[in-house]
Amino acid sequence: MYKTIGILAHVDAGKTTLSEQILYHARAIRAPGRVDHQDTLLDYRPTERRRGITIFGAQASFTLGGTQYALVDTPGHVDFAAEMERALCVLDVAVVVVSCVEGVQAHTETICQMLTERGIPTFFFLNKVDREGADAGRTLKQIQERCAPGALDFTGGYTRTLIEELAQLDDELLERYLDGGFDEALWQARAGVLIAAGRVCPCYAGSALGGSGVAAFLQGLEGLTHTRFDAEGPLQARAYQVRHDEKGNRLVFLKILRGRLQVKDAVGEEKIDELFFCQGERRIPSREAVAGQLCAVKGLSQIRPGDGIGLPALEERAFRPALAARVIYERHRLHEVLRALKTLEDEEPLLAVTWQETLQEMRVNVMGPIQLEVLAEQLQSRFGLTVTFGPCEVLYLETVAAPTVGCGHFEPLRHYAEVHLRLEPGARGSGITFKSACPVDLLEQNWQNLIRTHVLEKQHKGPLTGAGLTDTIVTLLAGRAHEKHTEGGDFREATYRAIRQGLFHAEVTLLEPVYAFRIAVPSPLAGRVMADISRMQGCFDPPQDDGESALIAGEAPVANMMEYAAELAAFTKGRGRISQKLAGYRPCHNADEVIARSGYERDRDEANTADSVFCSHGAGYRVRWDEAPAHMHCKL
Repeated sequence: MYKTIGILAHVDAGKTTLSEQILYHARAIRAPGRVDHQDTLLDYRPTERRRGITIFGAQASFTLGGTQYALVDTPGHVDFAAEMERALCVLDVAVVVVSCVEGVQAHTETICQMLTERGIPTFFFLNKVDREGADAGRTLKQIQERCAPGALDFTGGYTRTLIEELAQLDDELLERYLDGGFDEALWQARAGVLIAAGRVCPCYAGSALGGSGVAAFLQGLEGLTHTRFDAEGPLQARAYQVRHDEKGNRLVFLKILRGRLQVKDAVGEEKIDELFFCQGERRIPSREAVAGQLCAVKGLSQIRPGDGIGLPALEERAFRPALAARVIYERHRLHEVLRALKTLEDEEPLLAVTWQETLQEMRVNVMGPIQLEVLAEQLQSRFGLTVTFGPCEVLYLETVAAPTVGCGHFEPLRHYAEVHLRLEPGARGSGITFKSACPVDLLEQNWQNLIRTHVLEKQHKGPLTGAGLTDTIVTLLAGRAHEKHTEGGDFREATYRAIRQGLFHAEVTLLEPVYAFRIAVPSPLAGRVMADISRMQGCFDPPQDDGESALIAGEAPVANMMEYAAELAAFTKGRGRISQKLAGYRPCHNADEVIARSGYERDRDEANTADSVFCSHGAGYRVRWDEAPAHMHCKL
């Protein structure tokens, strides 16, 4: 049997320490490493060891009771939460670590919500019970109230309390219990069913650093979880991570979900050159991986995290950047820096590296300042490049507020394409979607498919600030090709111009990112926090106040909350806690100010022109966007 377990937690809860103890108890390593000693198996990169936090997901394996386990240690810091999220798609069981000193943190709640949404069976390890101020009972209650109502204490085995709690959740157990009987094998079997269904989440208390409670936790993990994989069916696999080795070779990390994958097997038009199992930093070559196993392969250049082999790609993203930063580098090393950042973007797609030729400016999207610091360290250590970044800036977007029509024509000598598009508002958070209302007898399907590709292949710029276009439905109304002169690139030019021309006509709304936040402070400070939220143009639900501490949840613009964590720490003297996650985009509260500050001039952005090109007497000539409709060849 194969099982993949993921270790997840809020930063500093003891996640990596627990991972080391699991490997030690299973005799996969001779001694457990310590984060403060910088000698853990899983946090092996210099940046991770120096900072004492997990930044990149890492894998190791161990065997327990005849079952082969793959353990995935994930980042706990919110700046690297996207890395954690990508690992969820390969987990059979999640283990959430919660410190009994600090209790449930806001990021812990976010993690648990994601696990619930994905239906991943979840265990909790209540850590640091040996520390001053630890309270396992209080922590268990917080988990039940804020994370998992089905969280039950399995630490002491099948106590009378646990027997009764399980009986209340299962008719078969209840009948046996009322008859006065208890059969541990039956209780364990039924508990396993309840865990798989997400109705029960076993909790084990202990100390990862001292090793207490780990053996009982592993015994429960082995006895209460089960998997079944088909190693003989057609290949199905999920990619969850991309890395590059010291020689620049691309490694794709996969979970085999069905069938088997062997070296030299074809995957699409590519083939597997090498296959490895990973034990921390060490890669162990193998000829084959079978259903249920994690592996890394060389030879796949097109597979991205979330892509499937024999499966559709995953699109879900709970964590998205709301910030961007300008890259500051030595000008003569432009191409080296861009190439290095594109390599890092291959590993972390949310970086979305852009180069703006007209501004001679390179930018990256980030979750926060810690990620920027790590990026600079990576560029130095891996590529020998000294790079700094400008301050984090809010990542605005633009969308159409009402339907409009745009047209684009591209006809230099021996080229031809014309496109007519309708742009209309889409659902918030939907991005760009494409539809066609153009008959195939007017424009052949292959050209329509090409237009669709060009609509979706890049983030089109809005006319207000040059921010990316989003939440827009693009419908192809009409188009025209020339039997002799049309080439593929012609429709790219015509499509881009049609979108841009439609935006110049449209009523456009500037959108700003909004954080969903949770703030916990001593009760006397709740009034100050609520006043701050109002000042930041935010909103909040009625506080949850038990007389000692208050929990305030709500939403506020990212632009106004960027520095609030430091302010909160200062006036609460470190007793306040805040977590924030991108909740989506809303109409900007100070749009006029942001537009003016951007200084963007749409008519001077030649790389994103709305003008069309027509041909007369063997020469192409340019027609301004507002005059172009009268020159179009398709009549709507």
